[in-house]
Amino acid sequence: MKTVLIIDDEKEIRELLAIYLRNYGYDTLEACNGKEAFALFQRERMDLVLADIMMPEMDGLELLQKMREQSHVPFLFLSAKSDDMDKINGLQLGADDYIGKPFNPLEVVSRVQALFRRVDSYVVPEQQERECLEIGDIRLDLQSCKLFKGGEQKDITSVEFKILTLLMRHAGRVFTKAHIYEQVWGEEYMGDENLVMVYISKIRDKIEDNSRQPAHLITIRGLGYRFEKA
Repeated sequence: MKTVLIIDDEKEIRELLAIYLRNYGYDTLEACNGKEAFALFQRERMDLVLADIMMPEMDGLELLQKMREQSHVPFLFLSAKSDDMDKINGLQLGADDYIGKPFNPLEVVSRVQALFRRVDSYVVPEQQERECLEIGDIRLDLQSCKLFKGGEQKDITSVEFKILTLLMRHAGRVFTKAHIYEQVWGEEYMGDENLVMVYISKIRDKIEDNSRQPAHLITIRGLGYRFEKA
């Protein structure tokens, strides 16, 4: 049974989400602030974190930053904040997804399920035929889900891994933002360009010598992105 840590300073929200998640077969842990959540994180096993951004003592962004120093556990932000910059900041720190308040509990469950499907499908059957994708000084190990740049291992999240696998497997082909989103997130693209752009930027920071003048992951203006062939 997978365990979801629910973090929100509103008890009613924690209890509501716990009821829905348990009804769908998940175990749950609860915390009312980031400080309490981090203490739980250090002593309990958890498979996914569902956290509000605005919390007392330690907010969600600080919590995510501390967790990412130790783990790549899937992380979903749940917040009343609707500013794009809050969403982008969370994604840049390593969050996997974001849903705003007010929310439908069933949508939250669906996002949790989608995140688990992504994590569980790091390597899909067609990828298992080849253990590594290697183009220039970039190597992606499909079995261990590791990224190497010039022989140096780089940290990579589940979403970054899936995007990079898609583009490197089809080097030279242009993928639109919509196609990338639907392939990686497994959902219909609803025009959220910022989400894809943030992850492309994060990948470039890891694989390019100069992320502002990329040599590997190229933007095709008005179309999308292409990974250059060797």
